[in-house]
Amino acid sequence: MHLARIMPPVIALVTGCVLALMAAVFAADMVETRTQADVSRVLSLDGHNWVAVDVDGLQVILSGFAPDEATRFRALSGAGTIVDASRVIDMMDVTIAAPIAPPRFSIEILRNDNGISLIGLIPALMNRETVVNDIHNLADGAKVTDLLDVADFEPPAGWDTAVAFGLKALALLPRSKISISAERVELKAISDSVTEKRRLETELAKTAPDQLRIAIDISAPRPVITPYTLRFLMDDRGVRFDACSTDTEKGRETILTAAITAGLQGKSTCTIGLGVPSPNWDLAVATGIKKLAELGGGSITFSDADVTLVALDTATPENFDRITGELKAALPDVFSLHAILPEPVIIDGTGANNGPPEFVATRSPEGLVHLRGRISDERTRIATESYAHAQFGSKSVTGAMRLDPDLPSGWSTRVLASLASLSLLNHGSVVTQPDVVDIRGTTGNPDARAEIARILSEKLGETANFQIAVVYEEKLDPLANIPTPQECVAQINQVLSIRQITFAPSSADIDHEARDSIDNIAEIMKSCVDVAMEVGGHTDSQGREIMNQTLSQGRAEAVVNSLLARRILTSNLTAIGYGEAQPIADNKTEEGREANRRIEFKLVQNETQQPVPQNATGGEEEPTQKPANNEENADEQN
Repeated sequence: MHLARIMPPVIALVTGCVLALMAAVFAADMVETRTQADVSRVLSLDGHNWVAVDVDGLQVILSGFAPDEATRFRALSGAGTIVDASRVIDMMDVTIAAPIAPPRFSIEILRNDNGISLIGLIPALMNRETVVNDIHNLADGAKVTDLLDVADFEPPAGWDTAVAFGLKALALLPRSKISISAERVELKAISDSVTEKRRLETELAKTAPDQLRIAIDISAPRPVITPYTLRFLMDDRGVRFDACSTDTEKGRETILTAAITAGLQGKSTCTIGLGVPSPNWDLAVATGIKKLAELGGGSITFSDADVTLVALDTATPENFDRITGELKAALPDVFSLHAILPEPVIIDGTGANNGPPEFVATRSPEGLVHLRGRISDERTRIATESYAHAQFGSKSVTGAMRLDPDLPSGWSTRVLASLASLSLLNHGSVVTQPDVVDIRGTTGNPDARAEIARILSEKLGETANFQIAVVYEEKLDPLANIPTPQECVAQINQVLSIRQITFAPSSADIDHEARDSIDNIAEIMKSCVDVAMEVGGHTDSQGREIMNQTLSQGRAEAVVNSLLARRILTSNLTAIGYGEAQPIADNKTEEGREANRRIEFKLVQNETQQPVPQNATGGEEEPTQKPANNEENADEQN
């Protein structure tokens, strides 16, 4: 009975406690969930989606990786707007910042007649003062505007090489824009002529470092072509242009399309120049080429508004008359046609009596010119030889001409025109007859055929008939064969390996026997005037050190002065005497001492040039003698 009375209250109490506990847990969960939701919402609205929010009772725990310290602080402050800041537990970390990427270093150089401007970003470790001073020297007194900015980063690989090449290009290009980066140098410039453009392009391409990408864009003013000349041929040697001129890109396309239709193959081009005689030049040329193809071959020459059509000697008179009549009618106004159906031409080339009268001039590969054949009178003979002396040099010309008073009028003009044409060849011959001028040979001038066609068209008149069989050889082209700095030094050392430069004992006077070596070096230096080289003088170890150094300096300077006496520019040469400091052989033997007594040419190194292996060459040849024991005699060994 007693137990029955107390059980209900106990059960009620336990039930109440359980319900209270459940209510408390439920309420705490509700508070935590609500707090987590509110904090997460505020952080999300502020852009802090990277924060993970956990609630443990009254504590709000923030975790995650903030991109930086300021963002972490803003997230912490945002959570503090929802709950008391003392309840916020900061478990957030800050992401380790990635290293700052280096900027792209570059220099833009603008050069014109008013001065030089520099703009860009360079590394702080770069020797800015040296570079700017070098540019001031190039400016030759003109204004230099330095707008370069600096960043404290390591120079990228290839930066120094690119800057050195850019400065070398700047020295060659007085009107230019040069863009320099570590991996590429872009050159845009204006040259004075097409020839200068070719020279600059060749020199820059040859001296560019192998690992550096370069882009060269050098423009030249359009040449003034006079007379405006085009010559197109179709014969047994193929379809070709001897000369091609036009005034626009569209005109060039029109002419080349007509030539290709007529059978032209391979690469060909037309010079775009000033001086076109008619706005219908391209139409006239295309029409002439088409009619020449219909005729079956020959040549058509445009010299300003004069057009000369020379058929093959195998053409039939009927077809010749029809084609020339159609061409005359089709040519635009101002163009005048002269058509020739020639008799078979026999080029004797001997200048002898049989056959038509001839004047023959030949030029050998060594540059010797021989004149023979017929000349109208003594006065013309003297004028012809004088003109040849002026063109080829008086010591290179020999004459064996004979007088013939019955030669046709204008003979002397034909002779002088043929000599002017021959001067464009490295070697070859020209045969002049009353009805034809035939020139054959080899040249290192890629524009020689066009120049010859222009000369003969202008000098021989509108009815001129001439034949040009001239071959271009790149190895003869002085512009295509400019040696690299390394090649310059190698060629000079090759000369010295054959014959050393020798001096009188204890003297800086060059021996007479060394003249050939100096002459050969001077010839090489003509193509190497921009290559910085060191002329080093060396002695053996006999004698006093100070005297050896002085002697070697004098000998190096003697070599430079000897080249200057041969009219070689020597501003690129530096004479340095090393005395006995750099032996290449054992000074204990006579053979070693003789090897150590030498002159050496070395390339002055910069970032764009690689070391050149040097041959130990140069020095004096003296009678072999035993080492002397006293200093006076020892000095004479050096």
